[in-house]
Amino acid sequence: MVGKREGSLEAPTRHPIEWKTDDFWDEGSLFSELERVYDVCHGCRRCVSLCDSFPTLFDLVDESETMEVDGVAKSDFYDVVDQCYLCDLCYMTKCPYVPPHEWAIDFPHLMLRAKAQRYKTDGANVRDEILTSTDTVGKLATIPLVDVTVNALNKNGLFRNALEKTLDVHHQAPVPTYHSKTLRKQFPKQKSPIAIEPTPIGRTTGKVAFYATCYGNYNNPHLGEDFIKVFEHNQILIDLVEKEACCGMPKLELGDLDSVEKLKEKNIPVLAKMVDEGYDLIAPIPSCVLMYKQELPLMFPEDEDVLKVQAAFFDPFEYLFLRHKKGAMNLDFKQNLGDVSYQVACHLRVQNIGYKTRDVLNLIPETKVHTIERCSGHDGTYAVKKETRDKSLKIARPVVKQVDKVEPDYFSSDCPMAGVQIANLTDKVDEAQHPISLLRLAYGI
Repeated sequence: MVGKREGSLEAPTRHPIEWKTDDFWDEGSLFSELERVYDVCHGCRRCVSLCDSFPTLFDLVDESETMEVDGVAKSDFYDVVDQCYLCDLCYMTKCPYVPPHEWAIDFPHLMLRAKAQRYKTDGANVRDEILTSTDTVGKLATIPLVDVTVNALNKNGLFRNALEKTLDVHHQAPVPTYHSKTLRKQFPKQKSPIAIEPTPIGRTTGKVAFYATCYGNYNNPHLGEDFIKVFEHNQILIDLVEKEACCGMPKLELGDLDSVEKLKEKNIPVLAKMVDEGYDLIAPIPSCVLMYKQELPLMFPEDEDVLKVQAAFFDPFEYLFLRHKKGAMNLDFKQNLGDVSYQVACHLRVQNIGYKTRDVLNLIPETKVHTIERCSGHDGTYAVKKETRDKSLKIARPVVKQVDKVEPDYFSSDCPMAGVQIANLTDKVDEAQHPISLLRLAYGI
């Protein structure tokens, strides 16, 4: 390895994902880059406490004949890739060699490249295709009466054991509930029924389009109602996005980049049109926000509509706090929350906006927010798969310990799936609450 070993002190910068080039799909080029990056990681080892990719890599190296990367069989390189769920924490919080450093290490997007090559060559198994087809599953599982059956079966031990044997979905992993009365059925009209005159403040227009996401529409429609109530209570006009498909993050993590592009072609024209109509954009799930803020712009850096949507997309608490700084947030709270244990979702941490959810909740009188900066280990599918369930629990353990220590009045996470994972593992709280639901509770609305 040539060059200085000091890490860069400059802010990380991201290069576009050049997935349309021949080199991206060249296997020899991929394995050469994997070996180069693995060698740097082996010499550094700062990321050992993050996901299981790094312990897997270091064990492979330490158990090889040379105790260097050149002693690891190329066939084992994918063992490392399999443990990466693209949380992005290594890039944004740990690695000293990310661009603009001359070594230009982008571990998550290298893992994405490897996943994409394997998917293009081998495809995916039935389980992974189903788990990442959130729109299809959601539409089928929310048919009236079908939702009742699906929810009942997901709570049935015999069925879950059979599901594990046939599809390798772990029998103890919590799975989402489905509602036939989806968010879009509850709020069929795009436009808000409340007359609010949007007030532009700073970067915000005071007029937002709510991208409900698959989870917000099919699995937790009450969450969408909480968003609508809270934003209207703050005199922010909020309308549903006219129509939407999955953001593409599940397919991205699978390496199915063609499906990501197809979903982008469904969503971006709709979202760009709403931006043209003066709307800002928000979504309840950090992964979906990150998809539009980072991943799609890096995959399609020359698409003007993608960049337009990127500029208009906000994390919801980022949006509220921007307005609060200008004195435009409603601070008339009716109820305190006491002790709140708050797990910061990985895909929120890497948006590089600070902890705006914590800052907003701290505005509530007699409320103390205990911030937990550790991964829940869920990642949508990682915690559900039979082969990675135990590793997921190991990653989640530090979060569970901190919740157990505080014994909070409420546990919360911006990622509902992360929240369910932790609430299922601790005896100190009965359920997880989304921060926006806590804010609604504090408002008493």
